[in-house]
Amino acid sequence: MHFIEQLIQLIKEKRSVVSMGLDPRMDNEGEIPKYLIEEYKHPDKIILEFNKELIENTYDLIPVIKPQIAFYEKYEALNALKETIKFAHKNDLLVILDSKRNDIGTTSKAYADATYNIYKADACTINAYFGIDGVKPFLDYKEKGLFIIVKTSNPSSHNFQDLFSAKIENIPNSQTEIEIESIKLERNYIKMARLVYNWGLNLERKRSDFHNLGVVVGATYPNELKRIREIVENSFILIPGYGAQGAQAIDIKYGFKKNGLGGIVNSSRGVMFAYNKDRKCAPERFSKAARDEIVYMNKTINKEIGF
Repeated sequence: MHFIEQLIQLIKEKRSVVSMGLDPRMDNEGEIPKYLIEEYKHPDKIILEFNKELIENTYDLIPVIKPQIAFYEKYEALNALKETIKFAHKNDLLVILDSKRNDIGTTSKAYADATYNIYKADACTINAYFGIDGVKPFLDYKEKGLFIIVKTSNPSSHNFQDLFSAKIENIPNSQTEIEIESIKLERNYIKMARLVYNWGLNLERKRSDFHNLGVVVGATYPNELKRIREIVENSFILIPGYGAQGAQAIDIKYGFKKNGLGGIVNSSRGVMFAYNKDRKCAPERFSKAARDEIVYMNKTINKEIGF
């Protein structure tokens, strides 16, 4: 079954569009509890036990998890990443590997092969700055999912993503001077959204209106999210930025269609370290606090999107 069909099925079964981000951190107070660090010593074991307990206590509430590969690389815990993905699959969860890697040619194919064959992820995120040459090796895995960065949640995303691109047709590359009577300008994130739409035109759609090529749009930019939703009508939108980055349920509603489908809302720190928000919650109850946070997210988000 194609990734997107599995995702839609799990969303409907669990009545949830929430993704739990698994970005393990253990450098500061309020992150991975100290008792786990002291008990398991090695980062691979610490992170795996932390992730497993979170999954065991939340898998019935969510359709998907999103581990960010950078945190596993930082702690030399790539085995924990692989085992976390295996454990997630055993517990009826899909996995989006947040790696944002890309290149061209054989290098891009190597990234795709590692993502889907070594890590066994169901989907991943990539940066499509290289154009379709860097995207195609991922699309060759026809049953797997892919989310292309369009508009990110960070404040400095405007440095490039909000700049305008000019569209001038039928101008030879060798021509260095031109006279322009009219010119069409659109922001770079709109240009990227249009590219994704075009790349998806010939992709297979099974039992829904959606194909496996999705986009990433930060919840911190609701107006941009609304415009991008209008363009990528057959794409699911992965929506980070909820919770710790400041976005709320009302900010993500434009990412969804009238039937409540079309998006996945990710929260990482807000779920993983929810126990730290309430000083009365003991670190040993971190997974219970994560569950409570997801229950709240499901309730408030479903109300906004009419699901």
